[in-house]
Amino acid sequence: MLSRVLVPMDDSEMAHRALEYALENHPNAEITVLHVVGEPSAMGGKATALALEEDIEAAAQERAQEVFDDARDFAAEYDVEVTTEVQLGHPARAILNKASDFDAVVIGSHGGSMVDRLVIGNVAQKVFRNSPVPVIVAR
Repeated sequence: MLSRVLVPMDDSEMAHRALEYALENHPNAEITVLHVVGEPSAMGGKATALALEEDIEAAAQERAQEVFDDARDFAAEYDVEVTTEVQLGHPARAILNKASDFDAVVIGSHGGSMVDRLVIGNVAQKVFRNSPVPVIVAR
């Protein structure tokens, strides 16, 4: 029986399915939803705007709030309260750094768009291959 489960989430359908799997299959476990906000990079994207913020951690928390609110609302349907945490950095690295604090990781197989499938699918693959704890990939 698992007592602590990490569920990395973004706003994709697969991440939602990962949370659903964790809630249905591990109803007595403490579930932590982790949202990783990417570091600013030369490639642009949403994370680049973080570099302009005075308080990067507060800005990251604000960006994660919608994901956390959705996760809390969904978990409430199962009469479960989830813990939330936001991390800055590369998603796979951030997840792997937290994984050893848990009994298992439940992660979505990929995101919704083609770019998400390439990036998030790659994250799931890296986590699966390198995690110090069991990883369940939800589809």
